[in-house]
Amino acid sequence: MAANPMVYKWLSALMCYPEQDLIDALPEFQTALDQWPELAPKREELQTLLNHLGSQSLRQLQEDYVLVFDRTRQHALYIFEHVYGEDRDRGSAMVDLLEEYRRHGFELGDEELPDYLPALLEFFAHIPAQEAEKLLGDAVHVIHHIGKNLAAYGSPYAALLQAAVSLSPVEPQPLIEPPVRDMDEAMETFGPDPQGIEPLLKPSIQTVQFYPGGRP
Repeated sequence: MAANPMVYKWLSALMCYPEQDLIDALPEFQTALDQWPELAPKREELQTLLNHLGSQSLRQLQEDYVLVFDRTRQHALYIFEHVYGEDRDRGSAMVDLLEEYRRHGFELGDEELPDYLPALLEFFAHIPAQEAEKLLGDAVHVIHHIGKNLAAYGSPYAALLQAAVSLSPVEPQPLIEPPVRDMDEAMETFGPDPQGIEPLLKPSIQTVQFYPGGRP
């Protein structure tokens, strides 16, 4: 059975930078968590997140959010960051996704990038359920990857990504990180070669890709 489209909006709103309006609406989020069967598989973990949001000051929540999502690349909520890194193909994928949004009459905010996960989830709520499920199935590998990183970090936000994964008709597959971006990062990641000059690179492996317009 297709998910209630409001579930995508629920996950999207909680995944965004916390503002007072969100905190004020926590009772409504609680009601949905108690009643919507789509959230049942991760209800305990999602309850932990709601409890966290309701027990901290807004300033503390905002500082924590920035620390978790903006200062740690492995937790970034930009889907294509985890697939392409700084590769130029990321731009092409952005264009494809933006065209998909426009085809359905979905408009982004002025400063939003199309691969921002909360925006993608909001988009799922605006399109037919079968199309949303297909796109979620394409993206689930990356969503699972980010959620796994957040869980390892101990962030209660991991529950939101785990809940999104539970809605997918596709089982997530392991995601290979994109190539490192520069020589310094390569040296830090892989270590030097025997001469101590260049990074000892690992063999390249085909990454799981997310193509909104269709699979490669």
